[in-house]
Amino acid sequence: MRTLFFAILFVFGVFDIFAQPAETTSLTLRECIEQAIERNINTIGARIEEEKSHHRVAESRSALLPQIDIGGSFLNNIKLPTTMLPGVIIGQPGTNIPVQIGSRYNTTTAVSVNQVLYNQTALASLKISKHSEELSRLGVEKANENLAHEIAKLYFITQTTAEQKTLIEENISRTRRMTDITKLLLDNGMGKQVDYDRINVTLQNLYTQLGNTDALHQQQLNMMKYMLDIPVDENIILTDTVSMPLLFAEPLAMDDFSLHVEIRMLESQKEIARLTYKRINSGYMPTVSFTGQFSYQGLRSDFSDYFTGSDENRWKSSSFIGLNISIPIFDGFNKRSRSRYAKLDYNHSERVVNNTRDRFQAEYRNAVNSYYNHRSNVERQQQNIELAKKVYTETSLKYREGLSSMSDLLQDEIALDNAQAGFLNALCSFKEAELQIMLLNGEIKRIINP
Repeated sequence: MRTLFFAILFVFGVFDIFAQPAETTSLTLRECIEQAIERNINTIGARIEEEKSHHRVAESRSALLPQIDIGGSFLNNIKLPTTMLPGVIIGQPGTNIPVQIGSRYNTTTAVSVNQVLYNQTALASLKISKHSEELSRLGVEKANENLAHEIAKLYFITQTTAEQKTLIEENISRTRRMTDITKLLLDNGMGKQVDYDRINVTLQNLYTQLGNTDALHQQQLNMMKYMLDIPVDENIILTDTVSMPLLFAEPLAMDDFSLHVEIRMLESQKEIARLTYKRINSGYMPTVSFTGQFSYQGLRSDFSDYFTGSDENRWKSSSFIGLNISIPIFDGFNKRSRSRYAKLDYNHSERVVNNTRDRFQAEYRNAVNSYYNHRSNVERQQQNIELAKKVYTETSLKYREGLSSMSDLLQDEIALDNAQAGFLNALCSFKEAELQIMLLNGEIKRIINP
């Protein structure tokens, strides 16, 4: 009995665990953007590239720092080399005497130091790596802005769909009331079966529309979860409304886009191209470096002599310091070809910067025009909805009094649906125009960094 009792508790405990509802998270637009920037794979990759650029700067700087090496060697000259010495040194002029030179065992340990004193190529490479580091930092900024734009766009599309779902539910409620009224008229012999069938068809179409809209809304929420790296089984609620204002003030005319992150990235790329051209040409300059070495050498005729401490078996030291100068003379026109190639890259990057400035000016003007146009459309569609509701209400009253037909009522229902759809489309387009303006004039940063 005791075992059975604990088994029952265990089973109910397991059921209780699995019966717990999924966690629900409420998210504002800013919270969505902050979480996406922290977790999204694109921004993570951009931050990794920025960190890698720090190491590339250190790598370039290392060419200008002292290079210190410790090395050693052990040689076993199994057969010593032979050289010919003039016989005069032993009193036999006119003859050559073969003599083996060296020791069978030769051991060397050395510390070498090299320090670049003048190398324009290394200095230019360091400048290039620093600009590449700046480019990586701008890449993180651009990734954040693009992600903020995409998240905000998805956020408002999702909220527009939620608004559409609410409107459809209101239409269903209103149509159900008219269905009940039509059924009552039919039962009392005051209505027609065809009118009841027509309004039932409308009601079923609304249910189908609601189901499709609900499925679309769930898909959009799932995409939001993916962008924010949220488990798919976790529920999220978006709390900001689709009508929330984004711009603090009316968009102003703008011709200078120098502070736009993409322009700054292109300027940085142009500077890298210029420095690359300069680095290649600096290869014609001489290179000066300091060198030094301190070494010990052990020469032994017999391997056992390494373990004896006689004077003749002592290790011999040697050292030197000096300057190395390298002056390039001819490299088969290698640097000339690379220099011309780099010059073309620089000229092209300059054209890209100018073309991008012109494109931004055109896009900004179009975005401002769209902003005012869609804002007017939103206001007109709001008025259109109110007018369509008024007409529908009057027609429904006349229908109840037998002064209007079901066809007129359904036409007014369709007109109201079209007005609602037009309002939501205009509102969604208005939000896209706002976000496009913010992306071009830099206001998108305000959502990322308040």
